[in-house]
Amino acid sequence: MRSSISKIVLSLLAAGFMSGAIAQQKVELKVSEIWGEDYPNTKALRSMSENLAKRSNGRIDLKVYPNGTLGTEKEVIEQVKLGALAMARVPLNLMNNICEETLVPSLPFLFRSTDHLHKALDSAAGQEILSSCNAKGYIGLAYYDSGTRSIYAKKAIKTLADTKGLKLRVQQSDLMVAMAQAMGANPSPMPMGEVYVGLRTGLIDAAENNWPSYESSKHFESAKFYSRTEHLMNPEIVIFSKVIWDKLSPADQKLIADAAKESTTVQRKLWAEREKVSEGIVRKAGSTIVEVDKKPFQDAMVPVYAKFITTPHMKDLVKRIQDVK
Repeated sequence: MRSSISKIVLSLLAAGFMSGAIAQQKVELKVSEIWGEDYPNTKALRSMSENLAKRSNGRIDLKVYPNGTLGTEKEVIEQVKLGALAMARVPLNLMNNICEETLVPSLPFLFRSTDHLHKALDSAAGQEILSSCNAKGYIGLAYYDSGTRSIYAKKAIKTLADTKGLKLRVQQSDLMVAMAQAMGANPSPMPMGEVYVGLRTGLIDAAENNWPSYESSKHFESAKFYSRTEHLMNPEIVIFSKVIWDKLSPADQKLIADAAKESTTVQRKLWAEREKVSEGIVRKAGSTIVEVDKKPFQDAMVPVYAKFITTPHMKDLVKRIQDVK
């Protein structure tokens, strides 16, 4: 009798029907990042990996692939949707055509300060926007900082008139294209990896990004004028494949979600430190930092808001974000 029971238990274990056996299965996950090892995003993702390994006794193995080895940011978004890739860190505005609500934090001049950005993203409205991607095949796990974006060019941009006709590289986003057009510039959407050559060859006159990207990508070598338009505080988003997520146990889902949230604190700290370092490097290298009258730029964004924020729900989200103190 005992022998028969033992055989049944062994059969169930082999078939994976025992909950204990399922819980002990090895989980291997890949996450894509376009930046190098020393970038705050990569370091934060590695902290998440270490956290998961520790809490699962090495059972959940999150492998971080930096330097864009798994593809461009647009390419990995599709891979995550299909379940060919578990996770990726991408700019939020690249999700705008997929999850409509992500248009809200992508709006120019929405956030008043870094403190307002953090409080708004951590608020109920911010988390609602993050969760909006769940129905589209993505689990929104966390927001990462991306600093304040400004225009850098081969000439100083002091007024809105200075952007007229400027061949300005923007991210591959309809909202970003509309923003550049509202400034009077000629938008040139292209992947980040093509910007360096674009600036060197004159394919583009200018780009817009934060201090660490301007510095680490060596864009300051060709675009010596960093004009502080500070038009965007566009966060990043860590997305997870719903195809893979739905195959995980609730316990593992919680482990991953918690580790992602905790990595946000790491990333914010590292980001703030890196911004100061990067600004110092480009200043020392001879870049000219230009102060800008922002009010005309802000006023020019009225039609951008009107074009993309069209429903009562979207307008409510904008107001809720703006009302965060």
